Amino acid sequence: MELNIAVLSGDGIGPEVTNQAIKALNAIALEFNHNFKFKTADVGAVAIDNYNDPLPKDTLSLCKTSDAILFGAIGHPKYDNNPSAKVRPEQGLLKLRKELGLYANIRPVKAYQTLLDKSPLKKHIIEGTDISIYRELTGGIYFGEKYLSEDENVASDLCMYSREEIERITHLAFKAAQNRRRKVTLVDKANVLESSRLWRKVVTEVAKDYKDVELDFLFVDNAAMQMILNPKQFDVILTENMFGDIISDEASVIGGSIGLLASASVGDKYAMFEPIHGSFPQATGKDIANPIASILSAAMLLEHFELFNEAKLIRMAVEKSLKLDITTPDINTKYDNITTSRVGEFIEDFILNPNDTNMNFTNIHLGQSTII
Repeated sequence: MELNIAVLSGDGIGPEVTNQAIKALNAIALEFNHNFKFKTADVGAVAIDNYNDPLPKDTLSLCKTSDAILFGAIGHPKYDNNPSAKVRPEQGLLKLRKELGLYANIRPVKAYQTLLDKSPLKKHIIEGTDISIYRELTGGIYFGEKYLSEDENVASDLCMYSREEIERITHLAFKAAQNRRRKVTLVDKANVLESSRLWRKVVTEVAKDYKDVELDFLFVDNAAMQMILNPKQFDVILTENMFGDIISDEASVIGGSIGLLASASVGDKYAMFEPIHGSFPQATGKDIANPIASILSAAMLLEHFELFNEAKLIRMAVEKSLKLDITTPDINTKYDNITTSRVGEFIEDFILNPNDTNMNFTNIHLGQSTII
């Protein structure tokens, strides 16, 4: 298969982790005789610096002419600490989602057996957790009409949804559940919000087409609590934009590090794959950022194009790196010399040599092995 992939590394640690995902994809291409072509473009703070635009026209054009987008991270302290800035990195990402019609964000949340002790939650609570969160991405309060009074003492953000916006992501969530444990939980605030009441009505109607899937409901405040008390109860979570943003980040503590969580943002024509972590400016350039979320995002890219064996091999490589403590400092307390690039190189080598049983893993940790 030949794929043209737009690479939007963005800001902070974005380029560092994205480079490791590209290593994994290049290894897959070599191992399975595919041809992946990568073209880069600016987005976020770096694009503001270079073009005074968080999403330059050339970047958007590249995305529209590519088969998929590999995204890094956006954000910079000079904007984070200045809420009055008129041009912000996040505007580039929101515009990209809207322009490409990326209406569904899919975030897998898994408790890895080898990392159960890294989570702040108790082992017996999180063990076996395997959730897929479907978050609506182009509607709701983030995209609604915004108002600020002339004296800047009154502000509002409109949360608006249409039946069509709700239906299209609901179908995706139910189809996913049919291939999992056949349960969808709608997270809303239907006891207070009219938009949530529309969500509940539409989702209930769509559910009639999927009689093999159980549907239940949770108010968002209760869902946030249940995510900590008993995350294993969830299979597929379906929710609107802002609730999904919050719930999915909360779920990141289950795995022990936000650096483990990948995501896909898909629409009817385009698809983008990105780690859910931010730009982490404190770690920029230090080669300590966890690249696994970005690498797993590359695996989701492969699955999107039905390259399931290829994606499985990446996941096997990730599992091996976790088992052997070839991980970055956020989840590795045993060794202090495993860098971002070393993790990427180990995963790359595993993909190219999956049956090699002669690796000296002690030397890997000592930095003496040629494979890293």
